[in-house]
Amino acid sequence: MGPLRSVVLAGGGTGGHIYPLLAFADCLRRHDPGVKITCLGTPKGLENELIPPAGYDLRQIPAYQLPRSINMNLVRTPGRMWTAARAAGKVIDEVRAEVVVGFGGYVSVPAYLAAWRRELPIVIHEVNVPPGVANRLGMKFTRHVAVGFPHQPAQSEALRDARVVGVPLRRGIAGLDRQAMRGAARAHFGLRPDLPVLFVAGGSQGARSINLAVAGAAKELARNGIQVLHVMGARNEPVPIPTDLPVPYVTLPYLSDMDAGYAAADLMVGRGGAMTCAEVAAIGLPTIYVPYPHSNQEQKRNALPVVEAGGGLLVDDAELTPDWIERTVIPLVRDPQRLHAMGAAASAYGRRDGDEALLNFVYEAVAR
Repeated sequence: MGPLRSVVLAGGGTGGHIYPLLAFADCLRRHDPGVKITCLGTPKGLENELIPPAGYDLRQIPAYQLPRSINMNLVRTPGRMWTAARAAGKVIDEVRAEVVVGFGGYVSVPAYLAAWRRELPIVIHEVNVPPGVANRLGMKFTRHVAVGFPHQPAQSEALRDARVVGVPLRRGIAGLDRQAMRGAARAHFGLRPDLPVLFVAGGSQGARSINLAVAGAAKELARNGIQVLHVMGARNEPVPIPTDLPVPYVTLPYLSDMDAGYAAADLMVGRGGAMTCAEVAAIGLPTIYVPYPHSNQEQKRNALPVVEAGGGLLVDDAELTPDWIERTVIPLVRDPQRLHAMGAAASAYGRRDGDEALLNFVYEAVAR
């Protein structure tokens, strides 16, 4: 088929929805600089901070939180859902969209409803098990469902027939050569080139339990010649770090340039969000996953397949203590052969072509 002329992308609320959307938008534009890309978002979502600076048209529509159970009455009854769908439909008509691609978040629902009413192709990309509420509802309107990881169809009946395409990743990460960038990345953060680096980042919000455990082991890490690059999270109270350490311990409230953090690192400690799992596996960075405990365990499900493939370790949030860091992390960081093997296993599990694979899937859906 010929190039797409106009595509509407829907996804918002959290980085887990917005970052794949942006990576996919970049892929669309690379293949056809003339394609019209319109993103749907809500007035309050993180998309307002991320999408316009990336150079894409963001249209705001009202979106409403959904109940946790999905049935067709949910769609038929609330007038406000149809109000939101009408707003989405206006945008779809104005830009003459040929397809709606949704990545989840409440803003996706009105987009799915509006596309369904217009008999437009709908493609859904889902990275979690179980699927998010918005995408579960969207699946009632389309068979074109793509997922980020091979374990998802096996673990979820709703995703049984989904196509595994991987997760669209930004070019800076998908094309990252950690080895080649290591020296420059360490210099950028003020780290020494000759000592190993532990990279700590608990997702966009940070993770206080991770911050406390690693900071509590700071003296022992430093005594063993291990440098730390620690992203505390913008919304967390800073955790005090001893000042008289013999090797660098660099703290940051937030890091927008994650590829530099990945390149500087020998080992990472982080949560098990789908984007983190997709990124570190793709670039072959050995990782200790500490899944967020207050949820339906999807972060544990995200991380487990990478760990089972040999690409990392899994530890419960409650078990992550300074003592655990000293007993487990220090010997690992000081074992380059084991780190190399873990990195190779992670890389074999991960994939860097999620954006291209999703684009091919979208072309198929439109051609049908």
